[in-house]
Amino acid sequence: MSWPMVKLHDICRPKQWKTIAASSLLESGYPVYGANGKIGFYSKFTHEFPTLMITCRGATCGNVHISEPMAYINGNAMALDDIDRSKVDIKYLYYFFLKRGFDDVISGSAQPQITGQGLTKVEIPLPPLLEQKRIAAILDKANDIRQKREQAIKLADDFLRATFLAMFGDPVENPKRWDVASLLEYGSFKNGMNFTKGESGSVLKCLGVGNFKSLATITCMDNIDEIELNTLPSDDYLLKDGDIVFVRSNGNKALVGRCLTIYPNKEKVTFSGFCIRYRIEKSAITAEYLNFLFRTPSMKRQMLSGGQGANIQNISQGTLSALRIPVPPLEKQQTFSKVVSFHSELMKKLNINIVETNDMFDSISQTYFN
Repeated sequence: MSWPMVKLHDICRPKQWKTIAASSLLESGYPVYGANGKIGFYSKFTHEFPTLMITCRGATCGNVHISEPMAYINGNAMALDDIDRSKVDIKYLYYFFLKRGFDDVISGSAQPQITGQGLTKVEIPLPPLLEQKRIAAILDKANDIRQKREQAIKLADDFLRATFLAMFGDPVENPKRWDVASLLEYGSFKNGMNFTKGESGSVLKCLGVGNFKSLATITCMDNIDEIELNTLPSDDYLLKDGDIVFVRSNGNKALVGRCLTIYPNKEKVTFSGFCIRYRIEKSAITAEYLNFLFRTPSMKRQMLSGGQGANIQNISQGTLSALRIPVPPLEKQQTFSKVVSFHSELMKKLNINIVETNDMFDSISQTYFN
């Protein structure tokens, strides 16, 4: 498309407004927008109408959002003020920025940032207003399809968590009065291996903290990095189908205690020293049940308190073995395993749809913003 190019500063006035301290946020009032969207409420607003903003500090630097009417835009986002709406449609700008990105504008390494001066280099193709609105309307429809697929995934995850609680109750409160036991009664723990760079000879994959993210299960090993060792580790360092792996230690406290179940099939996969592996050795308990038990907020809190009420930065085999785990009848656990299997198949289909709708959205964006 051949449209005139205009500089961002010629169509708006980028501005960082005063930052509101977290302690000053309210439970109700006018919505406040920070680096990642809404963060709370305040008694005043800075913008009467929906306003386009660019995250200008931190890890999400360059993200774009549109505020609600009568909102306060915090100093972690650059508000694009005084846009002439008789010439520019902010939804069109929003989609253009999603496609363009701001990698060439972001400065700083320890603390990425975007400045008003940096934005002076940004140019925008500007068709007539009616054409902008037409493009934005088409991309709105494509984006709606994308968001509905993402909502379907969230609903499926919510359903699985609700099913667990309905079948077994909260594992810490144990309202169904299941028998309780230590994990050591049903299996064994193993800390991950430490290795040094520069070894060579034997190649295998190594599950690390970076692989966890929000995953509950890993069945495909393609995204797990390979390492090279002088010799292959002993069998107890190799993961087996149904092993549950916990994050033992990490600088990001939110990751500590996170777990997933892995199914490497016959592939050789080890796990890093920042992880703990739990292997079920008795058939009275299932991996699916344990996985979701440790993903409940109450059990996570108990794990991270070390049973003593004091927050900890890491967990150990001792931390995990000290926990008292409700053990429902095996038949009930197996019923839940069937629900998990159904959920997994559904998620595969939904994730395929997500990829397809993302490709569709990118293709349409490419058509207009190439």
